[in-house]
Parts: sequence; structure tokens; C-alpha cells
Amino acid sequence: MENMIKSPVTLTEGALVEIKKLMTAEDFDSTQLLRVGVKGGGCSGMTYVLGFDHSTDNDKHFEIDGVDCIMDKSHEMYLYGMIVDWQDGLNNRGFTFKNPNASTTCGCGTSFAV
Repeated sequence: MENMIKSPVTLTEGALVEIKKLMTAEDFDSTQLLRVGVKGGGCSGMTYVLGFDHSTDNDKHFEIDGVDCIMDKSHEMYLYGMIVDWQDGLNNRGFTFKNPNASTTCGCGTSFAV
């Protein structure tokens, strides 16, 4: 892949276990890659995107512990250095995002402002 770069984000061991579990599901589309990104919206202005998608010409490709990932080139400035974790507690279950670029975050932890 000509666009392969050093990983701009980190997936914790817990996040990797959960993502790899999703990838081994019977109905998983193995032509899709893990997309890490942002979109407008949320209570703080931008919302994190983490899901499986097909690559586009605007994407950078990187790999984290055997997981092929993509990120829109324009999103890297918002997400560089971010850590994605998986929480599996009684009060909070799901992916969490620790973003050093966020000036403010919302209470739910899924949106931010820069």
C-alpha cells in the first residue's frame, strides 16, 4: 500500500480484543477496514467515528497489531495521538476516546471540540 503511515492513533489491548472479536463474526465483510475518524455533530462540535468501511482515495492506510485501518487524510490533525480503549463495566460499556487535541469534551466522551 503506497499510503501506509505510522499509526496516528493507538488502540489499547482491550480495544484490539473487541475489534478482532467483531472481525471474526460470521457476517463480517472482510473487504472493509477499520475506519477511525470524525464527523460534525455531537454536543461539543465533532463526534468520533469508529467502524468498518471501504477505503477511498482520501484515506491514509495504517496497521495496528494486525488490524488494517484507514483515516481520511483531513482527520489526522484532529486525531493524532488519540488512544481508543474498550470499557466493559456496569455503568459504561463501549469504546472510549482519549484525545490530546481536544480542547473540550462532552460528558459522554464521544464528542469534542478543538
